[in-house]
Amino acid sequence: MKINLRRVDANFRLLATNDRGDVVHTDGSASIGASEQGWRPMEMLLVSLAGCSAIDIISILKKQRQVIEDFEIEIDGDRKDGSPAPFTAIRIHFILSGQIKEAKMDKAIELTINKYCSVYFSLHPDIDVKYTYELKS
Repeated sequence: MKINLRRVDANFRLLATNDRGDVVHTDGSASIGASEQGWRPMEMLLVSLAGCSAIDIISILKKQRQVIEDFEIEIDGDRKDGSPAPFTAIRIHFILSGQIKEAKMDKAIELTINKYCSVYFSLHPDIDVKYTYELKS
C-alpha cells in the first residue's frame, strides 16, 4: 500500500493520491491559519474506522443473506486536551433498514471487532471504541 501526499498551496492544503489515482484533500483548521478546504487528518481517522467497519458489516450481513435497504453511520470521538490530542474514545452508531435479524447484526458487529476490522485493531486497545446500532423497519 502506497500513498503520495503533496502540498498544493502555500499553507496546509495537501493532496493525497493512492496507486489507483483516487484523491483526498486534507487541510488544517482555521485556528492554525489553514483554509479548511479539505478533511482534517483526525476526521479521516474516523472515516477510516467507519468505512472499514461498514465494509465488514455489509459483507458479513450479505453472507448471512440479510437484505440491507439503507445503511448509515454516525461516528464521533473524544480527544485528549492539549497537544498531541489523540482520541480517547470513539462511538460508532450504525443505522440500518431492511430485512435484517437482530441476532445477525449482533454477530456482524462481534466479528467486525474481534476478527476483521484492521482499522479497529490498529486503534484498539489504546482507544475505547463502542459500537451500537438501530434497525429501522
